[in-house]
Amino acid sequence: MAVIIPSPARNQSLVLPVQDRSQAGEARRGAAAWGRDRGWSQDIAGRVALIVTELGNNLAIHAAGGLILLRCLHGESSGVEILSLDSSPGAANFHECLRDGFSTAGTCGNGLGAVRRASDQFTFHSQPGVGTALHCEVWDTPPGTRPGGRWQFGAVNAAMPGQDICGDSWAVLRGNTGSIRVMIADGSGHGEFAAEASRKAVEIFHENPTMELPLLLEEMHHALRATRGAAVAVAEIDRARGLLSYAGIGNISGVILSHDTSANLVSMNGTIGLNARGYRVFTNPWPADAVLFMASDGLKSQLQWNRYSGLIERPPGLIAGVLYRDHLRGRDDATALAVSHRS
Repeated sequence: MAVIIPSPARNQSLVLPVQDRSQAGEARRGAAAWGRDRGWSQDIAGRVALIVTELGNNLAIHAAGGLILLRCLHGESSGVEILSLDSSPGAANFHECLRDGFSTAGTCGNGLGAVRRASDQFTFHSQPGVGTALHCEVWDTPPGTRPGGRWQFGAVNAAMPGQDICGDSWAVLRGNTGSIRVMIADGSGHGEFAAEASRKAVEIFHENPTMELPLLLEEMHHALRATRGAAVAVAEIDRARGLLSYAGIGNISGVILSHDTSANLVSMNGTIGLNARGYRVFTNPWPADAVLFMASDGLKSQLQWNRYSGLIERPPGLIAGVLYRDHLRGRDDATALAVSHRS
């Protein structure tokens, strides 16, 4: 297995609420400061500033507010993922909104077209009665498409309101044989001590990339004894065999989503580092069109998946953002993680 995401601290999303035009400017300044701390290139910084400004104005004018979220992307080059999430009435003809000159509010109508042109990847999901979500990626060097397809993943990792540090952590490992292994850890409580526990679980995950899942949870349990403890779940997908293996302790939810079915994944009771026992692996079929969605208990566990027309076809980052928007409890740290394989 090869580590894709090395640093749990850099996985945390920047959450920028926008309710009016003044907050659109605050979002641009907040994104710029966040980018300086992460060493963005001048090209990325300029394009992100444009994108965040236009998305912020769009939220303030057309959607009566929403959220902009940023996440660092890592690969052969570096990049930024940007999500715009709102609960507006949505639109069945959203493609028309992307055309330069089209406006429903008397503006010049060039904002979303500029966002699309500044992005290396741009996708959206807009549905009447559900809302609109926009997904952008900006890269120093855009990654090419790999022969035979590739694993894709996206996540939102956000601290509870009033906290700067998220007590949840997540990680991804990709195998040399086409498999992938992912995890979420939710440190007990909030803040730095919760983050210490969840990051320790990620450290053990990275150090033992091929360990059997029950043994991996047991190893985490021993390592987290000096911390507050955490809820942890790990999934491994073997695409060649069409199987997903899942082992979890505590309130991490997981579900396999496909066009035809959904299957909830089972975690055992307890807390890693405190009172974990009964480590078990559950195995499920992995359909070719499947998406794995995992979430900490900052999100409601009962997904109304059948209400989202066409969402399964979208990038995992957009899927994670939409489900975060619609299932956020708002009183805890929250992590939403989606994984799929695209040809």
